[in-house]
Amino acid sequence: MSESTQQQRLLSPEEIAVRAGESQPFLRLPESTVFGERAMRLRQLAARQDALRDYLLFIASVAELQHEQLKQAVALQLPDAAQIEAAAHAGRPPLPAALWPREALWRDELRALLGRLALRLGPGTAQDVAQALRAASDEHLETQAERLLGGVMLGLDLGTAPLIAAGLQLHWMRLVRQTQAAHAGARIAPFGRTDAATLCPCCGSRPVASVTRLGTDGGRLLHCGLCAAEWHYVRIKCAHCESTKGIHYENLQAAGDAQPGSAQAVQAECCDECGRYLKIVHMEKDHQVEPLADDLASLTLDLLVSDAGFERAGVNLMLLFGDPDAPPDPGGR
Repeated sequence: MSESTQQQRLLSPEEIAVRAGESQPFLRLPESTVFGERAMRLRQLAARQDALRDYLLFIASVAELQHEQLKQAVALQLPDAAQIEAAAHAGRPPLPAALWPREALWRDELRALLGRLALRLGPGTAQDVAQALRAASDEHLETQAERLLGGVMLGLDLGTAPLIAAGLQLHWMRLVRQTQAAHAGARIAPFGRTDAATLCPCCGSRPVASVTRLGTDGGRLLHCGLCAAEWHYVRIKCAHCESTKGIHYENLQAAGDAQPGSAQAVQAECCDECGRYLKIVHMEKDHQVEPLADDLASLTLDLLVSDAGFERAGVNLMLLFGDPDAPPDPGGR
């Protein structure tokens, strides 16, 4: 028996998964259709349920406006070659959400989105909230954005957080896409692997969920809740503490609270080692899944897993959980 044959037979399941991942691109940058696809999926999911129907349709309207505004040409200040090289050598993302200086332009775009949203909503509480936030001071918007991006619940307005997040998502997606275009073909690629395997290699944010996409041989990608970039991450491995022990999956089929044929498309990957979970959506089981939308629509699964004692490892900026009087949680949001 040759040495190479012996080594191949001794590979662990994790090592096999790693080698499978190496055959796929590490990073999938956000495409211009992300918001549009998210909106369509949200409307599709809203038609399947009653409890969250109105909220899913509301976020679908927000995503549609994000899609329309992303089409507009907007020039942003981008990291230069020296900054990209420094980030690469340090193993950090080049556009860290909590540290990258935000231009005033993000507030202008947010206010434009809120104005259009208010017109679409018509008279009512939601319209009043959108108009009030649009009229808020620059200081208020910046303070809320800083808390949101830093994972600080203390003083965060949970009611308006999804709307502010919509502006930040639009801004960071522009930053990522423009940075990639500006440095295409450069000696050092703008985005690549970083030291924090569970955080977005573009902006350093936590994933909202993970997804198994078609054509990836079952490979798993973590999906950033801010810029929508996706990066490869080994399956059956905790996306919080990186343990491969005590990983198990929960879904709604056992609870009898899922649409026929859809129960296996969304699962909660739970880790007994750290007590956290992150949802995983399977495109091979439902070709229309979208990580943020399906995470949002499967709130019942969050309740089921939380009752079992597990906490979320990721963050969905469209629906935040937590105590606004609580101090920052360094382990998550």
